[in-house]
Amino acid sequence: MWMCISQKLTQEAPTLSKKNKSMKFYSTNNSAHQVNLAEAVIKGLAPDQGLYMPTEIPVLSKELLQKFPEMTFQEIGYKVIGALFSSALSQEQIKELVDHTLTFDAPLVKVEEDIYSLELFHGPTLAFKDFGARFCSKLMSMLMEKSDRKVRLLVATSGDTGSAVANGFLGVDGVDVIILFPKGKVSELQEKQFTTLGQNITALEVDGVFDDCQKMVKQAFLDAELNEKLLLTSANSINVARWIPQCLYYFYAFSRLPQNGKKVAFAVPSGNFGNIAAGILAQRMGLPIDQFVAATNVNKVVPDYLNGADFLAMPSIATISNSMDVGNPNNFPRLLALYGNDEQVLKENVKGYFYTDSETVEVMKEVKKSGYTLDPHGAVGYKGLKDFMAENDDFQGVFLETAHPGKFRETVEKALNLKLELPERLAAFMDGEKKVEALENDFEKFKEYLEQL
Repeated sequence: MWMCISQKLTQEAPTLSKKNKSMKFYSTNNSAHQVNLAEAVIKGLAPDQGLYMPTEIPVLSKELLQKFPEMTFQEIGYKVIGALFSSALSQEQIKELVDHTLTFDAPLVKVEEDIYSLELFHGPTLAFKDFGARFCSKLMSMLMEKSDRKVRLLVATSGDTGSAVANGFLGVDGVDVIILFPKGKVSELQEKQFTTLGQNITALEVDGVFDDCQKMVKQAFLDAELNEKLLLTSANSINVARWIPQCLYYFYAFSRLPQNGKKVAFAVPSGNFGNIAAGILAQRMGLPIDQFVAATNVNKVVPDYLNGADFLAMPSIATISNSMDVGNPNNFPRLLALYGNDEQVLKENVKGYFYTDSETVEVMKEVKKSGYTLDPHGAVGYKGLKDFMAENDDFQGVFLETAHPGKFRETVEKALNLKLELPERLAAFMDGEKKVEALENDFEKFKEYLEQL
């Protein structure tokens, strides 16, 4: 199946002519609308509300992929980012980008036979979004180096995005970060990671849910008056510079799996679906991943779609895995675009599962018996993988552990009846003083706020 899909996608994907190898990005709403790297990164969202996608997706050779097990994470990064960005950036810039991004490991930990946890919480804010945030901040700084304009970076967060972006962009010259988060819907520790920093970081507490925050950010990008006055961008996963580097840890994890002849599945706890889209990007680049599992909480728009329902955005529902409380996933168009807008191919490659809070807690308890502590999001990913593998015994699987359990201390301690010792980096945030500004769930109020900057 893989060879057929790969060939089909190669044929259908937009390509560049040999006469113009400058890196271009097209809008998922209009493939004729194309921009260069700087515009895609700085603007974040296309004028027609489409997401930017690379017009050309390089395919790495089997010979190169076979060498990855002998390479370091950074060395793999040079090859992957080099293949994607070499027409727009110098080799020196690519090395600088990768070295700035991959300053911490993403170990593959065996949890049980044929099941591995990809731990993505060893970065500064102990969440997977550290990878994309560090890459995005460095690339944006490179692209803005010769500009005298100040960038206002707007971020909607359900938790981890805010902390990763805030810490990634803290102190970056020429960039003011404005974070919108839903009041009472973010864990205390997540909140502390972006509300206590000050400097160029401002936190706006919105009387609403994450989808409301996300909607206001999108509206700001599309407001002509605002964009005449201010240079606005985003570091949510809608931004290609946040999204693309997440493909790196799929290559790295795959290279560390046992070469035992079994098929490979990756299970991804999913909210806005940028993370799983990055895995599909890696697949498109030649990484022979046989199956993806999209695992969610009861915000199950995509699992329902993958199982035959129409795609229908819904109001988000609050859960203990709050970073996945998304009722209208922004990155869904990328999933379709990566598979040539072929719904059937998407549904063959990605299986959808969803779980309640009580099911999530039961999984956390069960896995703890074997000595491994899951956060609520990783638990959802693990459960999705287990359910898939129960029906497909010729697989080995990786689930993404997207955040350190300490980021959801209250939930984890209650579920497992234990006391977690916070890593020093997390504990330090708890001592900080929360600084926020209240914001009504009203775009006009948000617009007024921005116009005063």
